[in-house]
Amino acid sequence: MTGGYDGKPIRLSDHARGYLVRRGFTEGEVAEAVRTCAWRSARNERWEAERDRPYDTVWNGRHDATKRIRPIFVENSEEIVVVTVYAYSF
Repeated sequence: MTGGYDGKPIRLSDHARGYLVRRGFTEGEVAEAVRTCAWRSARNERWEAERDRPYDTVWNGRHDATKRIRPIFVENSEEIVVVTVYAYSF
């Protein structure tokens, strides 16, 4: 089953916000993934989305051409709360 964005506000939890710098993503990248990508069912009644974008940057001493952002989130009647975000570059 897939869901999709319905216009609700998107908020990062304190946990997700704590990883902004360490995992190398921005709030904008997370919101874009939630708004524009298909949602897939994840564990514990959560959703996930996944977005690849050109990166062409050196990260952790290695040149990577692509960045993948994978937010994990819950949707309630008032908002979408991003509980964690995985960021990969390759």
